[in-house]
Amino acid sequence: MQVTKTHTVHGGTLRYLKHDSATTGTPMTLSVFVPPGEGPFPVLIWLSGLTCTEDNFTTKGEAYRAAAEHGIIVVAPDTSPRGPDLKGESVADDAAYDLGQGAGFYVDATEEPWAPHFRMETYVTSELIALIDDQFPTTKTRSISGHSMGGHGALTLALRHPHLFRSVSAFAPICSPTRCPWGEKAFTAYLGDDRAEWARHDAALLIETGAARGHYDDILIDQGDADQFLTDQLKPELLQAAAEAAGQPMTLRMQPGYDHSYFFMASFMADHVSFHAQRLKD
Repeated sequence: MQVTKTHTVHGGTLRYLKHDSATTGTPMTLSVFVPPGEGPFPVLIWLSGLTCTEDNFTTKGEAYRAAAEHGIIVVAPDTSPRGPDLKGESVADDAAYDLGQGAGFYVDATEEPWAPHFRMETYVTSELIALIDDQFPTTKTRSISGHSMGGHGALTLALRHPHLFRSVSAFAPICSPTRCPWGEKAFTAYLGDDRAEWARHDAALLIETGAARGHYDDILIDQGDADQFLTDQLKPELLQAAAEAAGQPMTLRMQPGYDHSYFFMASFMADHVSFHAQRLKD
């Protein structure tokens, strides 16, 4: 991977990196924070939301003080492949904020013109993890977290690949994309009209069928009650109902007065880093 920028922060080293991805067939960018010390260190993968790049969380998430204290590497990839001719000239919707570049939804697209490049599930769970373990001093143990679309990604990737992750948490996740406008639009474009295929990428439905059972002793969710997307898009009540029906431990914290912004995430980020640290070092 090519290092494009380096910063020292909280005694550790933050690198912005770029590499040519065999999975997406495009360049991909990410940031990696390595705490002070010799290591090896466990890893926390962070998945960002709609319109974000790796830079939003890196500059606004306020994760690195806690990551330095707990001795955790933090990896933040971009939210999708990018490029001027990536989507095919006929897809006007790529200009929309909720589809196309910046909106990969952490699935492997099966529909044209998205299928050749929009393969974010495989990118995160296979290529990215292998690169980080190969090029950084990791313990080869990891957890995953994210926000909004990235919260959906963190939950579904953890539920679909439980052997890869020790723990999972999310801020304001899209809890049931098969039952909200953002998810319905993205899944139709990326996965086609088969709702059975959609269900394989819906956190509430996965938990309801027992996907988390025996893998995660708790799932931490923070949600602001002043979030403008709470009712129509996020629907945490569906996730909570699924966890209760399946007997899956889950902590849903409704935070009064908080919205959907990075101010909300920064306010509780240390709690999430600590949550993962406890499970990564057991």
